[in-house]
Amino acid sequence: MQRTLLAALITGALLGAPAWAAINPNALGAAYDATKANVTFKVYSGKATRIELYLYSTATGTAEKAKYVMTNMSGIWSVTIPTATLSSLGLSGTLYYGYRAWGPNWPYNASWTKGSSLGFLSDVDTAGNRFNPNKLLTDPYALELSHDPTTATMTNGTIYASGATYRNIDSGSSAPKGIVLAGDTQTIGTKPTRALKDDVVYEAHVRGLTMNDSSITAAYRGTYKGASLKAAALAALGVTAIEFLPVQETQNDTNDNDPTSTTGDNYWGYMTLNYFAPDRRYAYDKTPGGPTREFKEMVKAFHDNGIKVLVDVVYNHTGEGGAWSPTDTTTYNLYGMRGLDNPTYYSLTSDFQNSWDNTGVGGNYNTRNTVAQNLIVDSLAYWRDKLGVDGYRFDLASVLGNTCQHGCYNFDKMDAGNALNRIVAELPPRPAAGGSGVDLIAEPWAIGGNSYQVGGFPSGWAEWNGGYRDVVRQAQNKLGSVAITTGQMATRFAGSSDLYGDDGRKPWHSINFITAHDGFTLKDLYSCNSKNNGQAWPYGVSDGGEDNNNSWDQGGIAADQRKAARNGVALMMLSAGVPMLVGGDEALRSINCNNNPYNLDSSANWLNWTRSTDQSNFEAFTKAMIAFRKAHPALRPANFYSSVDNNGNVMEQLRWFKPDGGVADATYFNDANNHAIAWRIDGSEFGDSASSIYVAHNAWSAQVNFTLPWPGANKSWYRVTDTCTWAEGPAQVQAPGTEVAVGGENTSYGLCGRGTLLLIAK
Repeated sequence: MQRTLLAALITGALLGAPAWAAINPNALGAAYDATKANVTFKVYSGKATRIELYLYSTATGTAEKAKYVMTNMSGIWSVTIPTATLSSLGLSGTLYYGYRAWGPNWPYNASWTKGSSLGFLSDVDTAGNRFNPNKLLTDPYALELSHDPTTATMTNGTIYASGATYRNIDSGSSAPKGIVLAGDTQTIGTKPTRALKDDVVYEAHVRGLTMNDSSITAAYRGTYKGASLKAAALAALGVTAIEFLPVQETQNDTNDNDPTSTTGDNYWGYMTLNYFAPDRRYAYDKTPGGPTREFKEMVKAFHDNGIKVLVDVVYNHTGEGGAWSPTDTTTYNLYGMRGLDNPTYYSLTSDFQNSWDNTGVGGNYNTRNTVAQNLIVDSLAYWRDKLGVDGYRFDLASVLGNTCQHGCYNFDKMDAGNALNRIVAELPPRPAAGGSGVDLIAEPWAIGGNSYQVGGFPSGWAEWNGGYRDVVRQAQNKLGSVAITTGQMATRFAGSSDLYGDDGRKPWHSINFITAHDGFTLKDLYSCNSKNNGQAWPYGVSDGGEDNNNSWDQGGIAADQRKAARNGVALMMLSAGVPMLVGGDEALRSINCNNNPYNLDSSANWLNWTRSTDQSNFEAFTKAMIAFRKAHPALRPANFYSSVDNNGNVMEQLRWFKPDGGVADATYFNDANNHAIAWRIDGSEFGDSASSIYVAHNAWSAQVNFTLPWPGANKSWYRVTDTCTWAEGPAQVQAPGTEVAVGGENTSYGLCGRGTLLLIAK
């Protein structure tokens, strides 16, 4: 299914970059025609020798109502069936379907029946084919799936496996099936066109967002519908973009089988079964078409509140997983893509007998293969155009920069044909000043090889800035054990020009975060010395988790823990780049030091919407700091700050200061014995309401006196906030117009140990 190349080449930095054809030009998937007189099914396999379509009237428990041999044309297998014919076969309602495929390792035998071994040659051949007609396969382009491979009533996952023990078990009556959708009229509202530089991102789990929220009707909790009811509250907090953990169909139907155990549970959802289908478990309306309609309804609710919807997507591996055993090349799950065309959809070892793995969870998706890339681009376009999403965060995105299909891994951002550059070409990123387009955000690492690529992604990509996270954590929590210079801090606070300024990218390509779903919450980062993942339900048990967290419990002093968390929020909101909060961090959410709760679908891992006094105060602080950031464009520069006066007011756009008021130079920046730094931004160069902004950060353990610089002609400094404990309370951040006068040039301000000060000039 190679897409026809256009005559012209894309003009851009990548010479020789191909120009791609329209999205899904072969109309893969299953769809009614305009009059609903016919249904056409199309699926790709370049290796199959026969594919049969199986049609069902129910999702489980019954045999097929009909089957059709499909016709192959250049790898596109298709069949069109009149709906009148389907009705005569008892298929007049919801249409469920799946495929059975034969190929070189299991040629077709006319005497084959379900559960038979007739025709079998091998579970895997020398070319990596893994065809097995006993396994009903889902359509990679199905718009919804009926259910997960295992459910509360069907817990035997071995029926999907190959290998001597399982290859002849037929999965047909129990397997997930595609659903042919007839379309709907649900709108997605008006998409926000806000520039990425102006966003405040809030990472959340659809289910976890509302499961603990007693203000929401019980039946709606944990669903897309429930999430839609939180849009106004998140807008009031100041959130402009919600980034949902994976919402594409994943294996999670069995999470509730044992409601007080994590065994076999998949809460985060990073094991995708289908790249088009919204996860059915998160829908209140679970009828066919319900998840799609309800997801769009949720998107509209966020759009109506001015909030972008970003979704976390997992194109580095799939829910089919890897080998069941490292010593057995024959036993693999066959849910869909692997059974249709294993070497096309998956990267394999050089002998084609096993998966190549840079993900740690079962093997790489073959992102360098054009057909596999088509599926990536087509599904992304579907979520953008049909479901209304505004952007994506790509899990382990370095795998999408792979230049090699089988037997190796190599990241090369300049490879015109890699998936990263193709995505940019076919789904244009949002322009710097805002407008139509998508926001593309990478998790810029994977496992092994040259996969750690913070700052190494191509044009068009923003990145989770792991360097920002590490420097801020170490400066706050590792005083005396890790040498962090003020120069390192300054570079991160100013947008990480060392990472994004050398290739034409901008400060807003840095997603500044201190915590994420993967790791400690903000409270736990400053309250836990080490992970505690082995604790009992509902806080565990979870395996894995990072051991080097750069965390510290602040000596066990609760007030200092809250102060450290305030510093974290303040620094993110005052740094150039795009800040990202994790859901619940605005109210000091804790998971009792569990730093890998991927399997914890429990009340402890869902957001809690009740507030103690300390939590209310912290939420007020967070809300006010977000509001300050949004009110001051000088904190959201489109380009990296300059160190010169650009408008003739005798004030540099950005200047760094030592505590004594002198200009910080290279000697000061590079001396690891210095722990305090301040900076002043000329607001007038950004049309800011504040003529200048001054920030002082003291990472030392004791008070440091800062001598304030010139605030501008006829101006004085006014305090917006001081994160120190003496100021803690519901109004720790002064409302606009109530800022407290501090003084002018050369005024001395004593800032507590591990504190942050924010002033404006007026």
